[in-house]
Amino acid sequence: MRKFTPLLLLLFCLSLSLNVLAAAGIATAHPLATKAGEEILRAGGNAFDAAIAVTAALAVVEPYSSGIGGGGFWLLHRARDGFETMLDGRERAPLKAHRDMYLDEQGNVIDGLSVDGPLSAGIPGVPAALEHLANNYGVLSLKQNLQPAIRYARQGFKVDEHYRRMANFRLKALQASPAAAAIFLDKNKVPDTGYVIRQLDLASALQLMAEKGADGFYKGMFAEKLITGTNQAGGIWSAKDLQQYKVVEREPIRGQYHGMKITSAAPPSSGGIALIEILNQLSAFPLEKMHDSQLTHLVVEAMRRAYRDRAEYLGDPDYVKMPLERLISAEYAAGLRAGIHPQKATPSELLPGVEKNYPGTDTTHFSIIDQQGNRVAATLSINYPFGSCFVPPGTGVLLNDEMDDFSSRPGTPNVYGLVGAEANAIAPGKRMLSSMTPTFLETKDRIAIIGTPGGSRIITMVLLGALVFQQGDDAERIVNLPRFHHQYLPDIIFYETNALAEQTINQLQQMGHQLKASEQSWGNMQLVIKNKADGSITAAADSRGLGAADIIH
Repeated sequence: MRKFTPLLLLLFCLSLSLNVLAAAGIATAHPLATKAGEEILRAGGNAFDAAIAVTAALAVVEPYSSGIGGGGFWLLHRARDGFETMLDGRERAPLKAHRDMYLDEQGNVIDGLSVDGPLSAGIPGVPAALEHLANNYGVLSLKQNLQPAIRYARQGFKVDEHYRRMANFRLKALQASPAAAAIFLDKNKVPDTGYVIRQLDLASALQLMAEKGADGFYKGMFAEKLITGTNQAGGIWSAKDLQQYKVVEREPIRGQYHGMKITSAAPPSSGGIALIEILNQLSAFPLEKMHDSQLTHLVVEAMRRAYRDRAEYLGDPDYVKMPLERLISAEYAAGLRAGIHPQKATPSELLPGVEKNYPGTDTTHFSIIDQQGNRVAATLSINYPFGSCFVPPGTGVLLNDEMDDFSSRPGTPNVYGLVGAEANAIAPGKRMLSSMTPTFLETKDRIAIIGTPGGSRIITMVLLGALVFQQGDDAERIVNLPRFHHQYLPDIIFYETNALAEQTINQLQQMGHQLKASEQSWGNMQLVIKNKADGSITAAADSRGLGAADIIH
């Protein structure tokens, strides 16, 4: 056995400590995106550079979830000075958009008009956000950070079963766009597993951005292609729409729950407000001492009230005045909590507010922490699977259908069943409300970078993850935790089949709750955790998805 002198032992332990402290962690929804981020970190980039590489890579290999034709929120923490901000790269309504653009002559919502085709597309924010990240936070060039995605687009990626499910789900809409069908289908049919999707036009678009920055997308001949192709198929884009697009830096929403600090997305995301409003309501209850049915009941009632407020008050902060400080105050939570019956469900129709006029696997998330402690939690979307299913010919850019996230008519549910009020009505240039909830959690011992896709269920998935993180659970358990959800309307508890025991279901029904088991699991959480004591990193990708988590030394 090798003998160590005290000095050698000290050096050996110091070396181990430095190796641990030098670790970085990445968790994304696709192995190729994780590899892209790792490639950039190993090349000397920081977490913000890796975020550019991951965002662009996901745009290539997860076309059903995100893309440069979509938008997102990037929550940033800079280690050297503790500065935190949220990059708002959310899509904007075209300047020709108007409040009633999806209604017929009788004032009813025209089915599918805000979901399928170019009229459903907002002005994309991802290209501007990537340039903003590179110019203000990265240490490498935008050109270098885009190289993995350009390579993936040219070389192609193989179709898997999840891709086939998403393509089959949106087959008719994809077939309606010849350019989209040529890229994402095989002879106008869902490709077989193993079929290689190559996107040469998208590679050219990314290369143009690498050379010219965001102007390569929003100006010049490429912008003309986007506008012409979109409008010839029924869209309403203009050169002014693209030229005026700007990323906005917003102050994150902050709160606390039993000593855990929460930093989350600000409007036009509803995520941070709703998350903290729910936690504030729950903070006075001894949840850890409760049986499952009582705990679930109280969490659901807190969800119900937060989602009601989401529908009533929240929208684009540049267009709507919102009572944000009141919504996340302890006093307001106390008032909401007082209305919760400990043994009886509150019917949503009894809560005041939103007029009612009616008879999650898309989106993506990644979490990164680098060797210096810089952090990024980013949630990106094109809304419904494959977005609008429309590609302007010759561009390779799959457009979003985020216009459906507006309230086409106040009180009428969108494709995710969410209702909204006037605060989220359509207006020219306005950003639509979102549920995306990229979040940082911090206890005295640990830091978490967390988020997930899942449409209207994003907020409640992050909530459940936050509750068990605060209790000390590890990354693998947190991302794979069975889930339940309530969103005010419809007045139903949705749950994964393994989330609630039969006895719990029976007891909740006796309290007056309606429940519905989900035929499919939902969400695709990506999580990185840093241990403060030794600097060690753990990361996990949700087993419901195809993602990959990696630790880089």
